[in-house]
Amino acid sequence: QVQLVESGGDSVQAGGSLRLSCAASGFTYSSNYMGWFRQPPGKEREGVAGIYPNGRLTYYADSVKGRFTISRDNAKNALYLQMNNLKPEDTAIYYCSPLRNGAFAPLFPNDWGQGTQVTVSS
Repeated sequence: QVQLVESGGDSVQAGGSLRLSCAASGFTYSSNYMGWFRQPPGKEREGVAGIYPNGRLTYYADSVKGRFTISRDNAKNALYLQMNNLKPEDTAIYYCSPLRNGAFAPLFPNDWGQGTQVTVSS
């Protein structure tokens, strides 16, 4: 049974920072690409950042590049997203997920966690 538990979301003012965490279980975490997605109010879920199984390479959406940093700790089955210089348009529910090889898409599209809410005020 795949389990994904996101935490660390909060309400902050523009320019602030947050660090999101994801605890994962039910699959071979160290063998999978991992990623963060977000769903703004009234919009579709979109990819934010991805990381290789060994953590050596990362990917970021243009909208967050230079502000967000993805990392992982394979010994703890944990994924992180450091978010700096937050903007109101970053307001969304943030989700973590293992990724399919060769595509920024969820490996288990029916097994999303509850997500964690990030709200950025101007």
